[in-house]
Amino acid sequence: MKKTLLLCFIHGFKGGDDTFGKNYSFVEHLRKRLATSLPRVNVEAIVYPKYETRGDLGECASRFRDWLINKVIDLEVAAGTTSPTVDPSVRVVLVGHSMGGIVAAETTISIASEHPIHNSVDEDSPNKSGTATPPAPNPFMFPYIQGLLAFDTPFLGISPGVVAHNAESHYATAVTAISQLSSLAGLWAGGKASQSFSSGSSKALVPKENKEKSGGSGWGKWGTIAMAAGAISAVAAGGVAAYYNKEHISHGLNWVTSHLEFVGCLARKEELRRRVAYMLRLNRELGVGFGNFYTRLGQAASSKQVSMVGTVLGNERTFCIVPRQELVGDWREAVNDKAKDEIWAHMSMFEPEDNPNFDKLAAEASAMVASWVPDDWYDAGSTNDTPQSEGDREQPPLLALPPA
Repeated sequence: MKKTLLLCFIHGFKGGDDTFGKNYSFVEHLRKRLATSLPRVNVEAIVYPKYETRGDLGECASRFRDWLINKVIDLEVAAGTTSPTVDPSVRVVLVGHSMGGIVAAETTISIASEHPIHNSVDEDSPNKSGTATPPAPNPFMFPYIQGLLAFDTPFLGISPGVVAHNAESHYATAVTAISQLSSLAGLWAGGKASQSFSSGSSKALVPKENKEKSGGSGWGKWGTIAMAAGAISAVAAGGVAAYYNKEHISHGLNWVTSHLEFVGCLARKEELRRRVAYMLRLNRELGVGFGNFYTRLGQAASSKQVSMVGTVLGNERTFCIVPRQELVGDWREAVNDKAKDEIWAHMSMFEPEDNPNFDKLAAEASAMVASWVPDDWYDAGSTNDTPQSEGDREQPPLLALPPA
């Protein structure tokens, strides 16, 4: 029975069908490289259909998990696997860009422990007491996640330099909105709303009395607008401003709260830390690979002094907060010598014309994934089959199904 290594790609915040290159070019590029490196197993690739990057992160991960389970079941049934939990013929590598990497991590942790990290941490507790500790990972997880390959995922948060160089104008927009609305009653509900939102909760954004007065509509009363402006400012100051622009404010409170709820986890430092810590535990105890290629500006970047953070040197400008000393997994820089700002480098990772180091990125990513595949599983991958060359092997279909 030939084994299958399944690459599953997940886009990030406001991403879509073009995230991984035109016509999924990077998806197929990486698949072909791995097929050449691992000829004894089938290497297939699927792309999670475009989804709404809004609402609760945990619910989003849960929907993705259900979708993935169905895909793997289909492959296991087709392979005639007798025990997909004890001896799976399919092992999965989740490939996430940006927030897609955090969705992948949440999914991996929930599959391995049935205890996701999101919303399990009390950020307001001084010593984080009362916070549940995820149980030991289950070695018989299904689907079997062999690794998580992330591209520019802000596992530790977004770099302050991104706010300084790309979102300062948006920050100013939010501050101006607050200034204009500060005389209205109910602003921040005494400061509690913005504090609650910065810790990841959107429930405190609009006081109950404001909801009742507005009849549930997002922009029914000026007080509600003031609350939204306060929330946006709090998030902008925390670095999440990279994920919104001023036009979105006009879409109403529902857009603001639902979309910023999704990226709100980036302001929850303890939650970020625990998510990374559990991925490292999975790596130690189960051999689950965990890597992140983070963008860094190269020759086209300039140093710039901005009032918000001071001077950030050109060769230090990254989209993600990069660990300095702590152990976080296999993090490798992906330098873009053409990009002039962090957002452009972040969005053009998979475009050869915009990323001169595209081939280097693909080669290193392929080598990283190949190193995660266990020898015993790989050696048993084609007991009765003669490995086919890349040119002879029938190409597996690329699944990019429309949203349900």
